[in-house]
Amino acid sequence: MQLKSILCPIDFSDFSAAAYQHALSLAEYYKARIVALHVVELWKYPFADYAAQEADYAKFSKMLNEGGEMQLHRFTNQYSPGGLQPELVVHQGNAPNCILSFAQEQNMEGIVMGTHGRRGFDRLVLGSTTDRVIRKAVCPVLVVSNAVQKALDDGPDTRHRLGRILYCTDFSNNSEQARGYAISLAGEYSAELALLHVAERTHDVAKVEGIVAAHTQELDKLVAEAERKHLNVRTAVRFGKPYEEIVRYATEVQASLIIMTARGGDAVDRAVFGSTTYRVIQLGPCPVLAIHT
Repeated sequence: MQLKSILCPIDFSDFSAAAYQHALSLAEYYKARIVALHVVELWKYPFADYAAQEADYAKFSKMLNEGGEMQLHRFTNQYSPGGLQPELVVHQGNAPNCILSFAQEQNMEGIVMGTHGRRGFDRLVLGSTTDRVIRKAVCPVLVVSNAVQKALDDGPDTRHRLGRILYCTDFSNNSEQARGYAISLAGEYSAELALLHVAERTHDVAKVEGIVAAHTQELDKLVAEAERKHLNVRTAVRFGKPYEEIVRYATEVQASLIIMTARGGDAVDRAVFGSTTYRVIQLGPCPVLAIHT
């Protein structure tokens, strides 16, 4: 896999700090250009309306941008002292729109960002920048959740290593698009590649063995014989709710990275009912590489 440019949106939270550390790791590994982008959103500032009414908008806007630049400079110095230095960019506007337009205009090959992992009604009311970026970005998005951020705080620094990559598939054309990334990354990092399919529960115990055998055969076909010579591959078939089984299996095998597809979908429907990829991002024990379909 070639990765020449990485965009890392920064909102100065602990979540974006964890994402930035992962972005630095990838940039160092691939010797890629890395851009730290902060978006100033005026609606967050209570004096924005007043400034506009007083015809002081330009001055107010400039002050916010300069403040953002200073804060971004301090942030990157804190989390990359003496190491790789990113390009610093501050834009003003709607965060997801700015991130998506910058990524497209600059032909960024990957986006790394954090998420607070809110669920249910809070997500519906508050919205999610990460949500929109995942649904609309034309490049892969690596999402670092609050669970991953806590692991970085509590444990040793393991972000530079990918020991086990978990690729989840439902055998659809959509999930097929992520397969190439899983195989490529497993080869790049000499990581074990785990292939997982979650089947619907069945109450007919007699059929379980046949279902497992059939799906295992399908999983085996996903990696060609020539590729297997250079890869360590394991397969697993589980029964139950896909997101629950993926999170459980990722935890069991201590996956370093989960690779899944993310479909556009309807934001309201997904916020209320959830989806497999988004719930794995929220609840999973490691970062998730979401491939838009």
